[in-house]
Parts: sequence; structure tokens; C-alpha cells
Amino acid sequence: MKLQNYYDQAYNYFLDNGRRVIIAVIILFIGLKLIRFIRARLSNRMKKRGVHSSLQPFFLSLSITALYVLLVILVMNIVGWPLTVFTTILGAFGVAAGLALSGTFQNFAGGVLILLLKPFELDDSIVAQGQEGKVTSIQIFYTVLLTVDNKTIIIPNGKLFNEVIVNVSRENRRRLDFEFKLAYAADVEKAKAIVLDIIKSTPTILADFPIRTGVVGMDVDSIRFTVNVWVLPDDFLTTKISLMENIIKQLNEAGVNFPKAG
Repeated sequence: MKLQNYYDQAYNYFLDNGRRVIIAVIILFIGLKLIRFIRARLSNRMKKRGVHSSLQPFFLSLSITALYVLLVILVMNIVGWPLTVFTTILGAFGVAAGLALSGTFQNFAGGVLILLLKPFELDDSIVAQGQEGKVTSIQIFYTVLLTVDNKTIIIPNGKLFNEVIVNVSRENRRRLDFEFKLAYAADVEKAKAIVLDIIKSTPTILADFPIRTGVVGMDVDSIRFTVNVWVLPDDFLTTKISLMENIIKQLNEAGVNFPKAG
């Protein structure tokens, strides 16, 4: 008897709403085909526009999911099913997800801004969050740096984008500055000539950019001598080590006086 009641109710429902159900099924079928077409076109469009590969899956997924939700709402509306429960559940889920993933959303927003605004790119050397290294990967939620001593640093994009970022590689050259001390009895002109000769014989120094050497300050027991030269970012540390070692060696050999210890 119960089975007959269910059958009667289904039969009556189909008689009353059959036309709407058929239209809803047709629209659902057409909508699914259309979404697949839009997905393929959108993917090709992003590739042609040069959208970053890390952003493409997210934008594609977000767009297609939104289209699916709109299609389901349209079909439910045509059939005549109430949307109150559906919208309530969707709203509650959105609020809960927002509270649970607030930090993740911040990292995601930072990642999107980094990929779109490009304050740095892959293989750039940057200084950020107290860390310095070469950018080896830019992901949606974090950026990976490799330091000169081969340590991997993972920085959340939310913190990274909201703080100062120093891009060492952006200008394709970097000024190398350092100081050393000489005794007051030292021959400054002789020291300067030796330093300039060393600079000119160092192949990694960019000769087309200004070179400055000379006395930059005086202390109680010594004078401070500065060196300013330009190098490629990748040659910075190697050039600094080589230059300082050669200066110390050749000044000692030339008898230029350094301050006495103590």
C-alpha cells in the first residue's frame, strides 16, 4: 500500500511538474556541455595571455566551480525546489571556511599579488623577513629561497608581501662597499694606488661604472679607507672575498702600515 502511495505521489508530481523537469534536464545537459567548452577556452586564453602557471589551476578551478554552482541553482529554480536550505548551508559553509582559513587566504592573496605585480621573479636574489637568498619557487601560498650556504627558506606569501622586499637582482648590477683601517703613519696615496691597481686587475668588477677609493673617516687610532665598485649580483660575494684578500696581501708586501692591535 505504501509503495502504491509513493507511486501515486510521483505520478502526480510528474503530471504537475513534468514540463519543468524536462526543461531542467535539458538545461542541465546543455549547461554541462557549455561549462566544458568554457573550461577549454579559458585554459587556452590564460596560456596565451601569459598568466603564471601557478595561478592558472586556481583561476580555472574557481571559475568552473562558480559556473557549476550557478547551473545547480538555475536547475533547482526551474524545477521549483526551494533554495532556502541550499543557500543557508552554502552561507554557513562559507563563514566557517573563512574563519578557519583566514591565514591561508592572506597567504593566497599575497601569492596572487606577487605573481601579478612581480616585485621579484624566479632566480632573483632578494632580502626579506631577515633572510637573503635566490628565489627558486613562487607558489600560491609560499615562496622558496635558497641561501648561499645551501639552506632552503620557505616564507609565507602573506608575510612576505606585507613587508619590505629588497630585490638585489632587479638592476642587474650591485655596488660592493667595504672599509678597512690604516695607521696614521701609512702612505695614503701609495695605498690608494695599490688598491686601484688591484681593482683594475679584477675581472669581475664592472669597469664602465664609477670606482671610488679613499679616506672616508678618522678614528682615534686609525683612518678608515673605503672601496666602492660595481659587480654583477652573482659575483658579489666572490669578488668581495678576492678583493679584500688581495688588498691585505699587497698592502702588507708594500709596507703600508695597518693599525696595531690593542
